[in-house]
Amino acid sequence: MQEIERLGVYTSGGDSPGMNACLRAVVRTALANDLDVMGIRRGYEGMIEGDLVEMERRSVSN
Repeated sequence: MQEIERLGVYTSGGDSPGMNACLRAVVRTALANDLDVMGIRRGYEGMIEGDLVEMERRSVSN
C-alpha cells in the first residue's frame, strides 16, 4: 500500500456550521503527521484547474 504524502482540502461552497473548525482540525492533524496540505480554491472548479495553495499552521489560525 502506498503511503499518503499530500492531502488536499476544499469545500463545495455554502454556509455550513462548524466547517472552519473541521478544516482547521484536518490541516493541523495532517501537518502534525508530516503531510503536505494543499488548499483548493474555488471548490470543484479549482480542483479541476489546479488552483492550489500550500496550507501551514498559520493558514488556519484564529
